[in-house]
Amino acid sequence: MTDTVKLLAIETSAEGCSAALYLNGAISEKFQVQPRGHSELILQQMDDLLREAGVSLKELDAIAYGRGPGSFTGVRIAAAVTQGTAYGADLPVVPVSTLAALAQQAFRTTGQRRLLTAFDARMKEVYWAAYEIGQDDLPLAVVDEQVIAPELVPMPTGEGWFAVGGGWKAYAEQLPSGSQIIGSDETLLCRAYDIALLAAAGFRRGKTVTAEQALPIYLRDRVAKTIAERQAAGQLR
Repeated sequence: MTDTVKLLAIETSAEGCSAALYLNGAISEKFQVQPRGHSELILQQMDDLLREAGVSLKELDAIAYGRGPGSFTGVRIAAAVTQGTAYGADLPVVPVSTLAALAQQAFRTTGQRRLLTAFDARMKEVYWAAYEIGQDDLPLAVVDEQVIAPELVPMPTGEGWFAVGGGWKAYAEQLPSGSQIIGSDETLLCRAYDIALLAAAGFRRGKTVTAEQALPIYLRDRVAKTIAERQAAGQLR
């Protein structure tokens, strides 16, 4: 079947800032590691991709974004830029889990099909999920995304799991270890390239929302709650 999907994907949930243009199965990407200034950089990356491809926003089918989890500020930037862009161009939006996109990248770059994904969530917690790559070469969650203390993460059954994401570096002593885990890459950052891959599949399945519904996902009821408040509530040891 011919791939006719055209979409623009953005990702700003961590230190990496990237945009990717998916045109009928071909993907071009702008990626830069930059701790600050994502709100300006992502707009420039988006403009550069469209200009270089000779494509306008109006010619696209959708806008996609990394909806989180991730940095509070970074995820909020992605959602806000997506809302404004999609609303202005009258386009639907495809939200994509950043943990799922990280698993997709790990499969794309290493070939591993069982992925344990972990981001540092601060406050002595990790954003965590586990995925198996299906026959369609896309990730399927076997442990749903959650925010949890690293020593309490639920390991899936079976062998041959590969660990990815900065959470494994931040909490190396607390996260699981043993024969179930065959390797790791703590350096991978979520990228718009993989947001675009998953978004194209989601678009084909009708997994779109309106611009107004392009919201960030934090996995915490109160993201701004301080460590002192959480200790007082007995949530930290």
